[in-house]
Amino acid sequence: MNDLNKDFEKHEANLVDVSSKTPQTRNDQWTPLVITKETIDAEIERLASLPTPENGRRETLIVHPMARADIPTMAPGIQVRLSVLKPGESTAPFRHNATEVNFCIQGSGYTEIDGKKIAFGLHDVWNHPSYRIYTHHNDTDELQVRITYSNAPLLQFMDVYFAEGDAVEKKQEEAIEQAASDPRSVNPFGKIPVGDQGGHLVPYETLVNPECVESNPLLFKWNDVKGELDKLEALGQDYKGRRLYMLSNPATGRTNGITPNFFATITNRPGNIIDRPHRHVSASINYYFQGSGYSYVAGNKYEWKAGDLMFSAPGWAVHNHASNADVYELTIQDQPLNLLMESLLWQESMKKDAALLGAQQGFATNRAASK
Repeated sequence: MNDLNKDFEKHEANLVDVSSKTPQTRNDQWTPLVITKETIDAEIERLASLPTPENGRRETLIVHPMARADIPTMAPGIQVRLSVLKPGESTAPFRHNATEVNFCIQGSGYTEIDGKKIAFGLHDVWNHPSYRIYTHHNDTDELQVRITYSNAPLLQFMDVYFAEGDAVEKKQEEAIEQAASDPRSVNPFGKIPVGDQGGHLVPYETLVNPECVESNPLLFKWNDVKGELDKLEALGQDYKGRRLYMLSNPATGRTNGITPNFFATITNRPGNIIDRPHRHVSASINYYFQGSGYSYVAGNKYEWKAGDLMFSAPGWAVHNHASNADVYELTIQDQPLNLLMESLLWQESMKKDAALLGAQQGFATNRAASK
């Protein structure tokens, strides 16, 4: 058998009577985790000691103990991968139908995505659009270390994850046959309004050829980001929000993502700042690359420092963060996906009701609105 033909076992559907029952809402919140700098450094050293892999990819998945064995992931929808390249090494071409966010935590080098060269350095962030061939390169005399965040777990859960470990460039054939001379192949009626609420009937031609949104790899240089981020210190101790900027990809529109699944924010947290407790259905993973502090998650205290990676907020767990010394951190969160799915419940203050962000009016801080 092959991927075009498969012998399926015969099954019958189960009919489950749920009359008069409320849908199950039991959600198992995954335990917060702190992966210490010492643990990460030891794994970096171990990976660097290995013989060069055939595909060049010295990589370790950071896996939560509550993850399914067949879907190794750090948060339910976020895969986290630690990658090492020694001087002069490169990875084999690779592509998959997942999107990624990369963060350089040591050294420098460059990535090629569909022939576009992205030269990166320490604490730079960049995205990988889906199904683009890419390679990583270390053209320096120092070790290169990256953390990669991917939405592969969701695709694996749906059994629709596809990866090519040694991808080769293929000339894309024209997806749609040019049929202007044959009116039988084109729906002559176009989009038809139905009712007076804005609904439409849309023909098959649109189904198989939806509007394309250009998705490009974008590089956010730490030197460019830091200067703007440090200006937020002027907000003072009385500011009720969080001193951060989202690294925004225009292809994600109103969902504020760096990829369609994830937002990436970089936070400047001055010393002795304690955030208000809040919660959201999106999960958060923080990498702290300066300073130290602690987090309370569902009443449990977790201490962290520079170089630690933390699964800091399971979905809908009440949490807040505090700094002992000035902190910089990268946060990856699956907020954009939840916003797009109209599932992004968010409670900015535990004294106020939750809101469905993106569908209802959100929250305001005590900072004047930016134009």
